[in-house]
Amino acid sequence: MIQRVGRFRPASSPITLPPVMRAVLLTGFGGFDRLDYRTDVPVPSPGAGEVLIRVGAAGVNNTDINTRVGWYSKEINEPATATAGSAGHAGSRPDGTAWTGSPPQFPRIQGADACGVVVAVGAQVDLTRIGQRVLVEPALRAADEPDQYRIVYFGSECDGAFAEFTRVPSASAHRIDSSLSDVELASFPCAYSAAENMLTRAAVTAGETVVVTGASGGVGSAAVQLACRRRATVVAVAAEPKAALVAALGASRVVPRGADLIGALGPESVDVVADVAGGAQFPQLLTVLKRGGRYATAGAIAGPIVELDLRTLYLKDLRLLGCTVLEADVFTNLVRYIQRGDIRPVVAKTYPLSAIVAAQQDFLSKRHVGKIVLLPSA
Repeated sequence: MIQRVGRFRPASSPITLPPVMRAVLLTGFGGFDRLDYRTDVPVPSPGAGEVLIRVGAAGVNNTDINTRVGWYSKEINEPATATAGSAGHAGSRPDGTAWTGSPPQFPRIQGADACGVVVAVGAQVDLTRIGQRVLVEPALRAADEPDQYRIVYFGSECDGAFAEFTRVPSASAHRIDSSLSDVELASFPCAYSAAENMLTRAAVTAGETVVVTGASGGVGSAAVQLACRRRATVVAVAAEPKAALVAALGASRVVPRGADLIGALGPESVDVVADVAGGAQFPQLLTVLKRGGRYATAGAIAGPIVELDLRTLYLKDLRLLGCTVLEADVFTNLVRYIQRGDIRPVVAKTYPLSAIVAAQQDFLSKRHVGKIVLLPSA
């Protein structure tokens, strides 16, 4: 054990940190064999303006799979899950295979969801931050960056939450006061901020009808709750065995996945679509939108290549919204919703960090509703 000195501890209350930690290193594009669980990874030190967080829990997300298999490459036209358990797309061109379009650097500690406690701070960070319980905002923006779309993604372009300790800019570690457990809180950041960002970009208001695809997954189940919080009427698309659980989140109606949406809902019947699926159903989603309707997307789990009839787009005056970089108030609003109890966590199962392969296999089975969460210290 070593003790951090100088600016990495409060003068009156030294904090002892280990020299190494448990972490999962993604060593390259490919299958589960690229996930290397280690117990000898050096504990990072916070730089200027950064905090060091002891991670209590870390959520599993589609982006973890997508990055591992190289799915972000424009060469790939199929769903990420098609080869997620095998060799992935390891032979694909290495450019365009991370969130920003730049090739990721390996080894990389993934994990976009983190709940934990600040245990050390870098220069220019108030020592009173030590001991605060925090949620990490996944989109990390430099304070002096004038371009709002120049973002570093937690667990993609920098190391993330699949470790006992992680460091982030102090401004990206949001203090949270809640009676919820670390596991429950770790289910929120990536999925709920993505869902709230779609609804914010689409300007969803009370009384509108919103279709949510992939409604049993992390982002989808979050979108159901968050649209209901806005007093919208939610039509959820989910597999039939999960319909009751999705309805319990507030959906007024659950349409079976793969059903004829036009037949079920009627053309020009909804105001907004919040889509994480894409794939073959995309034309139907635009057909059920009213004239002047809004389509927002933050994923393509059913396939990234879709059929678009431009006549549908321009003759109906539709708006298509890509939603990745968070609007300025999305995460602070999310923290406020959690603290007020406006939304609730949906956790399917937990695994120790050492069982990350089993956790991802479970995640890819799509038999669950909500989030699967890893415990780095277990």
